[in-house]
Amino acid sequence: MTSPSAPRRPGADVLGRIGHPFPGLDPADASPHAFPDGGVWRTEIPSVEGPEALAVVLKESSRLDLPVHRVSQGSGVWMLTDAEITEMVESCAERDIELCLFTGPRGTWDIGASTRTDSGGAGLRARGHDALAGCVEDALRATALGVRCLLVADEGVLWTLHRLRAAGELPADTTFKLSALTGPVNPASYAVYERLGADSINVPSDLTLDHLTEIRRVSGAPMDMYVEAPDDLGGYIRMYEAAELIRRGAPLYLKFGLSRSPGIYPYGAQLRDTALATARERVRRGRLVLDLLARHGADGGMSPLGSRLPGELRRFPVPEGD
Repeated sequence: MTSPSAPRRPGADVLGRIGHPFPGLDPADASPHAFPDGGVWRTEIPSVEGPEALAVVLKESSRLDLPVHRVSQGSGVWMLTDAEITEMVESCAERDIELCLFTGPRGTWDIGASTRTDSGGAGLRARGHDALAGCVEDALRATALGVRCLLVADEGVLWTLHRLRAAGELPADTTFKLSALTGPVNPASYAVYERLGADSINVPSDLTLDHLTEIRRVSGAPMDMYVEAPDDLGGYIRMYEAAELIRRGAPLYLKFGLSRSPGIYPYGAQLRDTALATARERVRRGRLVLDLLARHGADGGMSPLGSRLPGELRRFPVPEGD
């Protein structure tokens, strides 16, 4: 396993010189897991809603020399034409970047009122058979067009897509990424999502470092986490914790979100200027995080560019006949 070199902790040297006490790091807190390529972290640019936004991300990542392993989209497969999906697939293939598209209808856009109550109801989950079937239809359509990573926000949809993958109805190398808005907040639920078929699990960005260590004691499934979260996910900015997030949460996708920016889901041309400006700034935020890691000697252990598979994970048995 490739591990980051021992980092210089922010401010430690100068604080030590004036006698300010500095808390130590417990080696037992470090994650024992890694990606199958030996790396412990990868990068992701979220909210890349179409070919034009993707072009901005690719241009800016080249200009700023930001390595990108994955880009993800939040509005859904059904919000893109076949031509748009094909263009995105081809553009990502040219740079060996994984493209992840969201599946289907979700509760927050449904006619049900519960998601609009103070309790939030069932959130993004697929309401009823037809919504689940819509997610399946999105998965079949996207994979037929070359997409090999799908975003999921419902346990039933996840298990169904995993069964379809096991049955050969979806390509065997298709991966499923759990949405941040469904993300687990304890080790037991994290392990359940792994067993339901998740290959990459987005945890809420307000989990503590100790929470990450607790999760890593029960599961080695890749974790996604916003280093900077959108406002609807809390607006947290945890750049100075990036090295410790990697140490505790590996294997980890560092997601570069953007606070203080309006929501753009479901995306359309009426939001074009916002989508392109925020795509550009997400890349810049990513560069800031990687620069910070480099300054502290904590930038080692990145997966090779082009890496996408999660390695061997634990699954619930798929019933015979599925």
